[in-house]
Amino acid sequence: MPELPEVEALKDFLTDHLVGREVVRVLPVAISVLKTYDPPVTAFEGREVTAVHRHGKFLDIEADGLHFVTHLARAGWLHWRDTLPDGPPRPGKGPLALRVALETGEGFDLTEAGTQKRLAVYVVRDPAEIPGVARLGPDPLADDFDEVRFAKLLEGERRQLKGALRDQSLIAGVGNAYSDEILHAAKMSPFKLASSLTPEETRRLYEALRATLAEAVERSRGLAAGRLKAEKKSGLRVHGRAGEPCPVCGDTIREVSFSDSALQYCPTCQTGGKPLADRRLSRLLK
Repeated sequence: MPELPEVEALKDFLTDHLVGREVVRVLPVAISVLKTYDPPVTAFEGREVTAVHRHGKFLDIEADGLHFVTHLARAGWLHWRDTLPDGPPRPGKGPLALRVALETGEGFDLTEAGTQKRLAVYVVRDPAEIPGVARLGPDPLADDFDEVRFAKLLEGERRQLKGALRDQSLIAGVGNAYSDEILHAAKMSPFKLASSLTPEETRRLYEALRATLAEAVERSRGLAAGRLKAEKKSGLRVHGRAGEPCPVCGDTIREVSFSDSALQYCPTCQTGGKPLADRRLSRLLK
């Protein structure tokens, strides 16, 4: 799933490739991708792109007062095409969900792999009309997101840190992968309660949050859209690396599985050497 660093890089990439150019066609292939109908998606045609924005994990292309906003969800992606194929795309069972064509013959495709179709596209006059954007918490890389503000967000949060970091209404843009990376950098258990942090622990987690995301953004800066997935994977230290040695201490990275996701962590660095209970595995052994 694209998270804040990848969407930030896509924003920069599209700013260079879209701003000042006219959108001539918006071609939905999977109707399920469209989440709004007024204005219709065709209202975006014939407009010149004036800016590209990011709201958490939402990508927002602005053109003459309208906003084309997309959330790539778990299995979606944006593919830039220097030359689009001739003729309209054919509806079918493939991954193509929507195509945007420019007057120059360039454009991009939105695709989604798998059977769970969660990729979303909205055409709105104001991004705040989209419920997912309206309920976003603060951006963790914003200039005004300081340690004091972060501490206030965590006050009274009787949730585990893993869940708190992933809650888009609390902090915008962090998903499954970077929450693992942040907690590893902060040397904290993903199961630790957010409200139990001491001031020193809060400071350590805040610094890990900002540094991890800023470093990932910097690694992705200037990359073409097609290279961002590989860059994300190569830069991860614990997420997706169960069974491999921790790059800090050498202990074996472990995993806790859930119904539709998994987290990875280092016991030595994060949990005092104690493995966390894998509830799914425990149920299978009963």
